[in-house]
Amino acid sequence: MGPINATRPLPGPTSSAGGTPVKSILKATTNSSGLGKRTAEDAGIDGSDDSLDGRTKRRKVFFDEVQNKIYEVGNRTMEEVKREVREALEEHRRGNDGPYDTLKELFGKDKQRYLPASAGEEDDALKPQELRAYVVALTSYVPALKEKDCNGLVKIILKCSWLGRDEEFLDVYTYFLAALISAQGTYLTPVLSMMVDNFTATRPSMWNVAGFPEISRETMRGRLHKSIRHILKNFPAAISVLEHLLANKFPFPDDSLRTHMAYIHNLFRVKEYAPQLREEILDLILNRVVKIDAQMQLDLEDVDDDITAAVMYTLRESSRDPSQWEDDDDDSDTESVDSDDADYDAEAARIKAVKENVEKMDAILDTLFTYFTPLITPDPGSDRAYLAFTTILREFEHMVLPTFKSRHTQFLIFHFAQMHERLSDAFCGQMIQVSFDRTVPSVLRQACVAYLASFVARGAHVPRKDVQLIFELIVTHMNRFRDNWEASCRGPDLKRFSHFYTLAQAAMYIFCFRWQDLVVSAPETVDPEDPASYIGQDLEWYGSTRRDLRIHVFSIFNPLKVCAPVIVEEFAKLAHRLNFMYVFPLVEANKRLRLTQFMTSYATGGALRDAGYEAGDESLHQLDPYFPFDPYQLPFWNMDWMIWDGILEILT
Repeated sequence: MGPINATRPLPGPTSSAGGTPVKSILKATTNSSGLGKRTAEDAGIDGSDDSLDGRTKRRKVFFDEVQNKIYEVGNRTMEEVKREVREALEEHRRGNDGPYDTLKELFGKDKQRYLPASAGEEDDALKPQELRAYVVALTSYVPALKEKDCNGLVKIILKCSWLGRDEEFLDVYTYFLAALISAQGTYLTPVLSMMVDNFTATRPSMWNVAGFPEISRETMRGRLHKSIRHILKNFPAAISVLEHLLANKFPFPDDSLRTHMAYIHNLFRVKEYAPQLREEILDLILNRVVKIDAQMQLDLEDVDDDITAAVMYTLRESSRDPSQWEDDDDDSDTESVDSDDADYDAEAARIKAVKENVEKMDAILDTLFTYFTPLITPDPGSDRAYLAFTTILREFEHMVLPTFKSRHTQFLIFHFAQMHERLSDAFCGQMIQVSFDRTVPSVLRQACVAYLASFVARGAHVPRKDVQLIFELIVTHMNRFRDNWEASCRGPDLKRFSHFYTLAQAAMYIFCFRWQDLVVSAPETVDPEDPASYIGQDLEWYGSTRRDLRIHVFSIFNPLKVCAPVIVEEFAKLAHRLNFMYVFPLVEANKRLRLTQFMTSYATGGALRDAGYEAGDESLHQLDPYFPFDPYQLPFWNMDWMIWDGILEILT
């Protein structure tokens, strides 16, 4: 080891007292007596003696493999670097911040490119690889960093560029962080927060450091998660802190696609070594999909249908593999336009927002499909598949079901529920239980009915027997409702009998798509492969559903007036062609009927009142034609597990 150069100055700022350069933080002599001038209470630490002169409290964690390594800094030994750091901290305690500020500058400017000295000049610049010696030295004096007046130095060290250096620096830096947390538990949150902040790093410029070979994004993430694993292994409390940070630092819904996908990919990495956070991580991702989905619906309602179609066409034409979203070098997703700009186009901004939301929705859903597919698809009847599906079902019930008019997220459960009878039964059973549970709010009961009907109607792999049983179940509950409330009914009233009308609309919707499954007998002239051959034939329908549904349609409840006109119209045409029932006279009569005249007034004890002047739009008193598994148009999914539109193909 070479001789000690005690006069070599370190690069640093000028002193606050005067314009002369800051002297070297390396002193020829050591005077530690000054450390005793401030009490432990004044320093904001506990009563134990954590001074820097060797009388330190025994730490919980030791890192002998780091401390025993020998590093050189220029022509100085590791012991000399430790002495520099110790004396800088001592001087800081005495009120002399010059050496302390120089130490901060070493970490604050750690990404600056190293420039060798010109001929004849002394090379006093810190080389990139020499910074690790200071990290090792600071690890030796971690107890001093627990003091409040050292928070500034700790914050700067936490911000330094550590992922783009060599593996040796990564190790000593990770050990420093662990020692810091061991000495002062309150540093656990800022340390993990710094690490989670790196989840959104996607460009090499964010982590590469001059003087070190460039590393790939995958290598950077491997290093990042290696350090997180070390913290989680040594500090049990880190799991709950990390869980909180993962939720709080999730990108905002309007952040770019690149940011979302980078964060989500890192979440999946965490799930691999922290299985206790598995469900929480999946919940976070699905919750973000639901939020984007809801916002996307608002955006789509604000733009013209032709514009929406144009956006979808553009996305398909420029289609990219969803797994490669994060590798896209296009910076357009980070561009913003000031609304006060003279060239600002509000319509173009809305279209851009729609496009970005569609891309995010597609990419995140693709990630979720990719995750669950190997768990369920190979053997969908297995316990492993059932366990994975119950996770989807739980998330669906708590996040998707309560969301008004969710348009896309629910297709995750729609796809996997059709893969096996066990999974289909789990989904349908849950929907049936909630649909007819009177303790559940009516809005959730109606949503479950819509999901159940839509699943049966649209699911290409839903078996015939399930269609028949669920159709019969819906009609049976309509029977019970009519028996209980028909005597008090004075006419169609959505407000009073919303559940009945929800069931009626569900029955008509299922009939329109799955009428062939409700036919149990037909003449020999009927070809099951040719829907048109059923027209005008004498068909036998499943159970008593035809008779019961006819009674409901022509009852005083008059569901054809309250149900969505678009569904009523299709049902009327199809039922007539198939000789199921003839309802056109009732449909025409309903056109002259005002729903407002049947509205009840609580102020008059339930008496009828004509509120026709209050609402000229009858749709306000009719059901919305919302069935959640109607086809959606994200660009990159081939939904061969869906029965498509074409209800009236046999009529044309």
